[in-house]
Amino acid sequence: MTRTTLMVGLLLVSAVIATSARADEIIRLDRNAASHPFPHYWERMFGSGRAALSLRDSYRQDLRALKASTGVEYVRFHGIFHDELGVYREDKHGAPIYNFSYIDQIYDGLLAEGVRPMVELGFMPNALASARKIQSFWYAPNVAPPKDYARWDGLISAFAHHLIERYGADEVSHWYFEVWNEPNLDFWAGRPSQSSYWTLYEHTARALKSVDARMRVGGPATAQAAWIPDFIAYMAAHDVPVDFVSTHVYANDTPQNVFHSRTPISRASFVCSAVKKVHEEIKASARPALPLIWSEFNASYMNETAVTDAAYMGPWLAETARQCDGLVDAMSYWTFSDVFEEQGVIKTPFYGGYGLIAAGGVPKPAFNAFTLLHRLGEERLTLEVDGTLLTRRKDGTLVLALWNYASPGGTAEVRNVDVELPNATVAEVITIDAAHGDAAPAYEALGSPRYPTVAELAVLKRAAALPAAVDYPLRDGHLVLSIPVHGLALITYK
Repeated sequence: MTRTTLMVGLLLVSAVIATSARADEIIRLDRNAASHPFPHYWERMFGSGRAALSLRDSYRQDLRALKASTGVEYVRFHGIFHDELGVYREDKHGAPIYNFSYIDQIYDGLLAEGVRPMVELGFMPNALASARKIQSFWYAPNVAPPKDYARWDGLISAFAHHLIERYGADEVSHWYFEVWNEPNLDFWAGRPSQSSYWTLYEHTARALKSVDARMRVGGPATAQAAWIPDFIAYMAAHDVPVDFVSTHVYANDTPQNVFHSRTPISRASFVCSAVKKVHEEIKASARPALPLIWSEFNASYMNETAVTDAAYMGPWLAETARQCDGLVDAMSYWTFSDVFEEQGVIKTPFYGGYGLIAAGGVPKPAFNAFTLLHRLGEERLTLEVDGTLLTRRKDGTLVLALWNYASPGGTAEVRNVDVELPNATVAEVITIDAAHGDAAPAYEALGSPRYPTVAELAVLKRAAALPAAVDYPLRDGHLVLSIPVHGLALITYK
């Protein structure tokens, strides 16, 4: 088979038009296929480094970049009650003293960028803690229960009143309030962990609702999709307010921890298998209509450069958007930026960090993948083909995502696909892969500097930029593409 090779600048474009209709795979699109709404649940919410980091200019620059390229509506972070924000202390007589000045700057900053907070309520101010139980994160959060639940209730009530006074009840009613973070792990020192968390949740939810019933509160914000049936059952039995369920999973969690099974599950399917599990648990519960917010997810909870820094993330994210459709109301990718210090100050730009944007403002392939997936339509058309998403925008434009998934660091054959859409005459194609929209080759060519100069950062940003779209005239509605391993292509029919 002969092909016409197209050049964009000096880079070989991954999508190649064939001179014949031969290909390894033929996909026929149908404009009239059955369809259903396809809300962009995967891009509504993003996680970030702890609350204090949002005061930095680098954080806010990355947030602006995210807002310009995705449909982000909410940002979630830890540590809104951490002592570095000065929220709570006590005078010499033991009376509480509240100070919300840094909190105001944090939330003012989010709202100025057009996003709202998902308020994770934690961790414990040292003066309010029942013990000094410091979790292992570099910034030393105290994860003990409160020494006095009346004082905790007072803090929550004062916090809620302050938010409403500053931003208005109507605005705050659109926020989410999530009680704590991963209480089934070492982020909660109450014992027994589950029943003591129920106490924390109940006090918090009732305190918030006493200020304004419209404030949306939920949990249990567990790791590994844990505790959901027990959580709902307890809160329903005790008539405790719950407006949404939240939990977390990462694609390299173990089947034993999440599913209580030794049956292997691929990294490509792990997150959505967990989402489906929790979705079904909610439907079988006493409160089957509760929304599900997956308030942390990623392909890895470790620092794996071949995963979170790599082109692998394009197909992985596309698979997640495809498989979780209809099972979840919102998913919060952890995190949008490598302005992040759980393990200490970042030592090198590319270390397998969770963020979509590396230190210095360099977009990673995952950022470009979110940018492409944002351009999908709001309606999904039936297409029973692996590695595809066929959608339609409100104006009727058809948009197709195609990808070539392989395990991290794995190999696969080039995916040679002949896509046929009758009566289509022009298709716009953008493709990202290890050679396009990925700064890694340029970073290596520079010698992998630990502290890239301003000039080197400019080189990296150019290499990381989303490739230009290419318009292809179609022959009888046919488009033949060659998608390399870890490649993700977006096709828009004009």
